[in-house]
Order: sequence, then C-alpha cells, then structure tokens
Amino acid sequence: MSTDHDRLAPVTWPPAPIKTERLVLRESAPEDRATFIDLFTSPEVGTYIGGPHQRDEMERTAPEVPGRRFGCFVVDLDGAMIGMISFDRRTPASSGLFLPEGGEAELGYLFLPRSWGHGYAAEACAAALDWFHGSHPGEPVVLTTQTANQASMHLAAKLGFTEVDRFEEFGAEQWFGVRAG
Repeated sequence: MSTDHDRLAPVTWPPAPIKTERLVLRESAPEDRATFIDLFTSPEVGTYIGGPHQRDEMERTAPEVPGRRFGCFVVDLDGAMIGMISFDRRTPASSGLFLPEGGEAELGYLFLPRSWGHGYAAEACAAALDWFHGSHPGEPVVLTTQTANQASMHLAAKLGFTEVDRFEEFGAEQWFGVRAG
C-alpha cells in the first residue's frame, strides 16, 4: 500500500524551516500539542469543517507531537503556533477530481481565530505552495472549501486557484479549485 510520503517522494521531509516576512513554517514540536487541540476544538474553526471535536476526546487521543507527518507544516508567529498547513493526497473516490485517477495534492489550512484578518493565511499558504511547486515542479494543487466560507473563497482566489467544480458534500455546497504547478 502506498502512503502520502511515497507519492510525494523523493522530497526530503521535513524541509528546513520556511521563513516569510512575519512567519515560519516548520515541523511540529511537542509544545504545539495544546494549540493543535485548540484548533480542532474551536467552534469558530470548526464552522466549515464539520464542527469542533470534543476537547476531552482530543486531550486523550492527540499524540504527543500532533501533525508530525509528511506534508504538515506548523505556522509559527513570534515563536508560537498560530495555525497549520497540510498537503494530502486525494483518493480516486473523492468528490471533485482534477486528475481522472485522483492522487492530487490538496492544500488544507487551519488558523486560530485570534490570527484571522491579518493576512497570515495568505502569507503562509503562498510560502507552502512555493515550497510544494519547487519540490514537485509542474504538479497541480487542489483546494476544496464550502462556498459559504467567504474568507476561504477569497483566499483561494488570492492564491491563484481557479474553479473546476462545485458539488454537494457534508450537507453543503463545496467549491473545488486547482492551481497549476
């Protein structure tokens, strides 16, 4: 069975930290665990991704170093985690495919509500996309978001994603876009 790492290889992981004007994209560390739990239990963050997880469940099941996997970056501002960015492979069974066989890299991101409205998501996602396209020249990246999530729709356009499809999933209309490599 092939893994995300196999399909994204031969890229060295983790890469050296990626520095932007204000942020650092880096590998997860043990001190990020509380912030990962905050992200996944936040009602605001969960609004467009199926709702928040239960805090007691997350406290019990989250690994000591959550997010330590291929394609997952912690977004760090002044030494503290404010969000995360990930690249995951879509399966052929996924709704909305760009490639007939699937396997596209999909950009995902979550940020703490206190960091919203400062341009951090755009800055961090742009840097992560630059890394991805440098590591996987010519490969497209896809993004899915609910059409009701206007901030995410705006970010997708700002990052250069163009609409490929819309479909109903998880009880809501989803926007599916692609960014050429």
